[in-house]
Amino acid sequence: MTLSMYHASIPPIIRGLSNLRTVLQKAAAHAEIKKIDPSVLVAMRLAPDMFPLSRQVQIASDTAKGAAARLAGVEPPKYEDTEATFPELVARIDKTIAFLETFKPDQIDGSEERTVVLPLRDGSMTFQGMAYLLVFVLPNFYFHATTAYDILRHAGVEIGKQDYLGKIP
Repeated sequence: MTLSMYHASIPPIIRGLSNLRTVLQKAAAHAEIKKIDPSVLVAMRLAPDMFPLSRQVQIASDTAKGAAARLAGVEPPKYEDTEATFPELVARIDKTIAFLETFKPDQIDGSEERTVVLPLRDGSMTFQGMAYLLVFVLPNFYFHATTAYDILRHAGVEIGKQDYLGKIP
């Protein structure tokens, strides 16, 4: 049995976003219980030269929606990156998941050799579909999802590995 591009991308990314949503909801509850201004957590960083929690979530979302769109050969939607609260970050994740759920396997399967151009601030990178997914998308998505988790764990939010992994089927 082979693993399709769709099954290697959309379901695991939706799962990762769903688990990130749960972690953010736990962080919002933690802030309320501990009487912490939630904006402090949303603005936290692991190091001064790293992006804050809000940007980590935005980049995970951008990576997810960009991957699905580019592998399917369509234009990714643009989000404004203005989220500054836990409810806004959760809403962004929900919007991203809803977008990902619009894709069917036949839109993404067969994209292994599709040319994917990734626009960057100072140019672009060009990949073949499978390399884009395996070398860029998945590592980048998990880096930012993990960093968001790590920021909150470092801040004392009571989350653990199971929250990151989610319920194992």
